[in-house]
Amino acid sequence: MSETLLADIARKLKKIDFCMMSTHGVSGAITNRPMSNNGDVEYDGDSWFFSFTDTKKVADIGRDAHVTLSFTEPPSLLGKPGMFISIEGGASLIRDMAQFEKHWVPDLDRWFTQGAETPGLVLIKVQGKRVQYWDGEENGTIHL
Repeated sequence: MSETLLADIARKLKKIDFCMMSTHGVSGAITNRPMSNNGDVEYDGDSWFFSFTDTKKVADIGRDAHVTLSFTEPPSLLGKPGMFISIEGGASLIRDMAQFEKHWVPDLDRWFTQGAETPGLVLIKVQGKRVQYWDGEENGTIHL
């Protein structure tokens, strides 16, 4: 990839299930936790994550919507480093059943046993503003 485009980043993200989501905690310190993208990786600048509403991350987003998502692609079979991807953006909390159903995949039943109707469910949408990437040979920034 001589000039990495959003479509190139989207192809990489299809292979990566988990990321680290960074929020600003109550003291202002950065707080991190792993999150699964649930296979919802038709990346167009938006990332989607399900959570329970009574979590620190949801409280953090309620106070400060600025978040960062960090993804790491595994190295290739030939030893070339994988790509590191950082997405900075704004998070919003969605409590709309139609959106739950649109982004629901059966694997989520593991954590949310009543499906999209699980009490206390919220969908976190992260609208990317800036993507930074590094792959050992190339690095750059894409503004969305």
